[in-house]
Amino acid sequence: MRVCYKSFMRCDLHVHSYYSGPCQSPAFLGPICRECYSDPEDVYAVLKQRGMDFVTLTDHDSIEGCEPLRRYPDFFVSVEATCRMPSGTQAHVGVYDITERQHIEIQRRRNDLIALLMYLTEHRLFFCVNHVFSALTGRREVEDFEWFEEYFPAMETLNSLMPLGNNRHAVRLARRTRKIALGGSDAHTLASAGTAYTEVSGACTKEDFLAGVRQGLGKPRGKSGSYAKLTRDVLLIAREMMRERRWTTVLAPLALFVPAVIARNCYSERMFARRWAERAIPKVSARSRFPLFAMEASAVE
Repeated sequence: MRVCYKSFMRCDLHVHSYYSGPCQSPAFLGPICRECYSDPEDVYAVLKQRGMDFVTLTDHDSIEGCEPLRRYPDFFVSVEATCRMPSGTQAHVGVYDITERQHIEIQRRRNDLIALLMYLTEHRLFFCVNHVFSALTGRREVEDFEWFEEYFPAMETLNSLMPLGNNRHAVRLARRTRKIALGGSDAHTLASAGTAYTEVSGACTKEDFLAGVRQGLGKPRGKSGSYAKLTRDVLLIAREMMRERRWTTVLAPLALFVPAVIARNCYSERMFARRWAERAIPKVSARSRFPLFAMEASAVE
């Protein structure tokens, strides 16, 4: 007989480690700076300290960081796949509770959305589109939102690095298209880990939690992003870059420009989200044909 001591279970469904690879934004830092410098063991420890009952990693196109955490019974392997849409744009797709073999097959298909969707559907893998109203992955096309509507069971509606407005647009789109709503921190530093997460009531085990998420019983919880939080995280990443590559300390004076760059980025993100919300949300048909999962959406708190 299982005994539950909590009425709900929590998991940050979008968090990174050192193994997310080279920096993708801005591109010119890619050869010398990483997306994240957090050790997987440290990520696990911080998430547990911040009340997460279960832990996963969603590194970019890698599950290498998951290896040292497999020994924990409350851990499951996930990935954030960089997927090419039929329009030629890119999207970040979170895929949860996967095996090593499944990861290999996902990577083989991630540049062909149709092949990827067929594989995920055939193997009943649960997945979502992340930060749908963000310019992080570059340009967007109306056609992309049609794919999200028709074939994605879930949508990230609370991302702790995205501005509040961006997350609210994602909530509106998820409700209109009847998508399962998920929350995650998208943490690239330990400081942000666990600041947004998904909560499932009545779950006692990892299996219960994942089943509840699939059924649309999860509720995104936590906080949206802010100028101050993003500036802090960028400076923390820069500090870790200089620790790992001592010669990059010559770039330290550039830190003075970080606040201005982040301010411009935050403004661009808001404008990008507003423009695409106006174009995409009124055009959706308030239905979804995805055959495998329930589509109940939860609101951002």
